[in-house]
Amino acid sequence: MLDRLFGLFSRDIGIDLGTANTLVHVRDRGIVMSEPSVVAIDAKTKRVLAIGAEAKRMVGRTPASIIAVRPLRDGVISDFDVTEQMLKYFVNRVHDRVGLIPRPRIVVGVPSGVTEVEKRAVRDAALNAGARWAQLIEEPMAAAIGAGLPVSEPSGSLIVDIGGGTTEVAVISLGGIVVSRSIRIGGDEMDQDIVSFARREYNLFLGERTSEDIKIAIGSAYPGEWDQRRVTLRGRDLLTGLPRSVEVGADQIREAIEPSVMQIVETIKDTIEETPPELVADIMDQGIVLAGGGALLAGLDRRVAEATQMPVHIADDPLTCVVRGTGVVLENLDSMKRVLIADTYAGPPR
Repeated sequence: MLDRLFGLFSRDIGIDLGTANTLVHVRDRGIVMSEPSVVAIDAKTKRVLAIGAEAKRMVGRTPASIIAVRPLRDGVISDFDVTEQMLKYFVNRVHDRVGLIPRPRIVVGVPSGVTEVEKRAVRDAALNAGARWAQLIEEPMAAAIGAGLPVSEPSGSLIVDIGGGTTEVAVISLGGIVVSRSIRIGGDEMDQDIVSFARREYNLFLGERTSEDIKIAIGSAYPGEWDQRRVTLRGRDLLTGLPRSVEVGADQIREAIEPSVMQIVETIKDTIEETPPELVADIMDQGIVLAGGGALLAGLDRRVAEATQMPVHIADDPLTCVVRGTGVVLENLDSMKRVLIADTYAGPPR
């Protein structure tokens, strides 16, 4: 009875709590928010000044009294209190027209390689942010559901979810993960590769935002038509301390991010090696599916296809696969509760 009452005034929420971006799906409304996972805090009072896009604009540009933090690192919570504040902000924004205190049901995506302590931290943060019921789903499972793969069928599906902090590779069959690998390498690691490249080759110090923009503009994992593109690196000269700019080509940036790309490709190959032969045959038929922001890296599908000798597809709107998957689970909770992480599923909502 109480659950129904809360249900009248609260909207069920699916959250992709990502290292780089947090996406929010509301039942019957679809994706309502996609904001950077950044929080700006007053260093003296610890008061939250801005969250999301507004806070990201402050990264690298704040005075000493303001700190712009990313409360998630490598897909897990590194600052519990700030993550809780961020979740509270998203829950309240979803319920901005409801006069009562919101008490929604929440499903949150977490990396498959997280520890029990890290799982509990995410669940507790969601409950403290106002959820009356919070459950977790492994991100590769949510991404596979969001990409429209037949996860409940007795056939193998291979999903690769490349996020900001982690890359998740999983083989899914009959509503469960058969084999999975999780490495703490993703878009952020590629950004760092570009920072290291500029420092090593040109004695140029780049900021986080600049390196990310360069990766998006001309980053690639395989030679192609994009190799003609060039971009200007703007940063601080480490020798003179003065501003300087250097023009680089797409092939140089590809070489810079190669270590991270190679580890992602090797993880996919290792996962396939561990997969039962019957499921490998299914994957050869329907192909490997790439999801997450990293799937947008030019030529990555060709690179993975060449390394695995299997067809590779990029999911429709790969950035939103995980959050769409959480939304599908919320809409079909009775039939899909087995895809939730078992030790956190505490029966029907209170």
